[in-house]
Amino acid sequence: MIQRRLSKVIRIGDVTVGGEAPIRVQSMTKTDTRNTRATIRQIQELKDCGCELVRIAVPDRETAEAIPIIKRNSSLPLIADIHFDYRLALIALQAGIDGLRLNPGNISDPEQIAKIVHIAKERQVPIRVGVNAGSLPPAPKPDIPIAEHMVKTALAQVEFLEKLDFDLIKISLKAFDVPATIEAYQMIAGKTTHPLHLGITEAGLPRTGSLRSAVGIGILLYQGIGDTIRVSLSAHPCEEVAIAYEILKSLNLREHGPILVSCPSCGRAEVDIIALAEAVDKELKGITKPVKVAVMGCIVNGPGEAKDADVGIACGKGKGAIFRKGKVVGSVEEKDFLGVLMKKVFEIVR
Repeated sequence: MIQRRLSKVIRIGDVTVGGEAPIRVQSMTKTDTRNTRATIRQIQELKDCGCELVRIAVPDRETAEAIPIIKRNSSLPLIADIHFDYRLALIALQAGIDGLRLNPGNISDPEQIAKIVHIAKERQVPIRVGVNAGSLPPAPKPDIPIAEHMVKTALAQVEFLEKLDFDLIKISLKAFDVPATIEAYQMIAGKTTHPLHLGITEAGLPRTGSLRSAVGIGILLYQGIGDTIRVSLSAHPCEEVAIAYEILKSLNLREHGPILVSCPSCGRAEVDIIALAEAVDKELKGITKPVKVAVMGCIVNGPGEAKDADVGIACGKGKGAIFRKGKVVGSVEEKDFLGVLMKKVFEIVR
């Protein structure tokens, strides 16, 4: 069983982060924030696919001034992503934002930060110290490892916030380089009890980005590190949420929607297992309740290999066996494989 690192509890809107709260799934809108209608629509899409926290880009005054409309119509807690101009954070706070992300590599003036903290403390709005390997402040020495530089940058900002009597803090240390990211989080995990937000930044397109994120985030989660996660992909944000939940489900950390177990197929298979698994996966898309479904290509070993599945099918030539929790409960003709299996799935879900 994974023993999670003990972290402080904060609240972002109505979502609890840290402590014994579930590891939260976060994403970011990819719309122009000034287009409030499109942004609100995408936030609702994210809500529908299971996202729990959403970040919006606030690069200029016009986008900051759009926050009140988005906030009034948002179904999720909103986090404003602030770079360079501290005044945008002040506008966002006045507009009722639920959280802030500040990059210490881009906003470092103590007086500006103090102004932000004053209002954030007054309104009980958490601040994420969001360190990014691509926008670090100048290194104190030229040969400092990137992970160490990220940690020192984050801790210096945290120390300053704490001196202002502010502790509603979350920390992230993101890089494209997976080993450097893992090392940074491992390093900081024992130096603070503030919640940690995990991610591999600019991870890439869905196939490669999902792999990089699964390796980096997965290793840290297995070590008990992490309170929120975001999978950064060059794709629709709902794809990020889906992959995030797959990472959590693979480590038995969250239940969310179906799990499909399918064998890779081989020369022993007498039916097109890949096509059947793809069809089942498509049918499972609309299900939000947890259910484990297996599609196996060997009628002899299938039930045993996927014995923990809620329901599954082991396929043979012309006929297959339906099984539940490893026990065969019926047989089905090949033409009815998909229909009968999905009927059993929906019976379980209901």
